[in-house]
Amino acid sequence: MNNLLWFLILVIVVVLGWRGWRYWRERKALQQRAQVEDALKYLLEREIESHPPTVEALAGALHLPRGKALRLVEEMEARGLVSTRGTALALTPEGRQWALHVLRAHRLWERYLADEARLPLEQVHREAHRWEHGITPEALDHLEAHLGHPRFDPHGDPIPRRDGLPPKPQGTPLTAWPLNTPGVITHLEDEPPRAFKQILEAGLRLGQQVMVQAVTPEGLRLSDGQREYVLPPAVAANVYVAPPEEAASPPPDVVPLSQVPDGQPAEVVAIAPWMQGFTRRRLMDLGLTPGAEVVPVLRPFFGDPRAYRVRGTTIALREDQAAAVWVRPKKASTQAAVAASRALE
Repeated sequence: MNNLLWFLILVIVVVLGWRGWRYWRERKALQQRAQVEDALKYLLEREIESHPPTVEALAGALHLPRGKALRLVEEMEARGLVSTRGTALALTPEGRQWALHVLRAHRLWERYLADEARLPLEQVHREAHRWEHGITPEALDHLEAHLGHPRFDPHGDPIPRRDGLPPKPQGTPLTAWPLNTPGVITHLEDEPPRAFKQILEAGLRLGQQVMVQAVTPEGLRLSDGQREYVLPPAVAANVYVAPPEEAASPPPDVVPLSQVPDGQPAEVVAIAPWMQGFTRRRLMDLGLTPGAEVVPVLRPFFGDPRAYRVRGTTIALREDQAAAVWVRPKKASTQAAVAASRALE
């Protein structure tokens, strides 16, 4: 009896040990794959920015000791994914195709997390980094279609198609932008996270037109015509702008709905191109389509959300949502003002 008991215990230990070993082996393989994909994506991003990376730069980006980074590069070279040109690293055609898939997955997940999951913008990069591994090209095609084939991620970076390399993001850092020259924000760099959080807390957003008014000891002083912003130089360098004629910006007589005063009727011209996915569809479902008349009717004490009257219905929009609705103000009439006030009764 004792021998049988010990035999059963031995069988259980062996089975549990084998399952544990298999789980550990699969988990290690997934971690190694994720590390390779992280490296390939980093190399592609540096290639897009025309900054050939080195082993040392790769080690810093992946937070690896130089020795481990070197072994990782050797492994990728052996698999035909990377080649070396002097001290610089370069992707092979096979490595670039894989890296493009990972970058596409990352930016589509960012779009999904921002638009569908409504995750705060400062969190989407970190979460997308966790979701980008292990998804098939076919699954990405379905995700892209579900999101409405977005062109840009929430930070303004172009989302690559399945078979194409995205263009280099347009724009110039604010620190290199001339004084008193209008510029439209085309890209907000999401790394390092602390700088990106400062940009969001300041209230800057894609598509916003700003002007650098002065460079002070505190940093760059900006204005969008409504309010002023001050950013330290290291943070301002992560905000990219382009001339209004080169960026997707509204015509001179068109303004964001968020800037229209209470009781002022306006005609919807378009939804800003950087507003995509679920939020774009929701704005249109609320009746904010080209030609519709919209009237701001109430600005709460704390400013957000604000009430608007459109197509006979009162809706509430956050400031960032209203800023994405481009409108052409009409002349306010006494009748319109009265109607706006009655909408709240």
